[in-house]
Amino acid sequence: QVTLYESGGGLVQAGGSLRLSCAASTSGRPFITDAMGWFRQAPGKDREFVAAIRWNGGGPEYADSVKGRFTISKDNIQNRVYLQMNSLKPEDTSVYYCARKIRGSDWSGWGQGTQVTVSS
Repeated sequence: QVTLYESGGGLVQAGGSLRLSCAASTSGRPFITDAMGWFRQAPGKDREFVAAIRWNGGGPEYADSVKGRFTISKDNIQNRVYLQMNSLKPEDTSVYYCARKIRGSDWSGWGQGTQVTVSS
């Protein structure tokens, strides 16, 4: 059983930055995943993809709306994935979730999420 914990959200003014963190708790078992991703969901909207990174090599992927502003990174030792968010806009306001993906399966392991609010 893998549980993902997101943190780092908060209230920030437009143009500001936040760094989100996602920690994987594995109850002592090896953490197995092919990729980790960040998603977000605003009130009344569907959850949308933000960024993803392959766990064992390969380039990151970003939604067009965040390219050039957000950077996803990972720590394979600590089983953590990060999302550095710069030049934040009010439309980035959402609950942000991380998830993992094993080849052949859908994204899974959704945590509680962390709220990001960007004021104008």
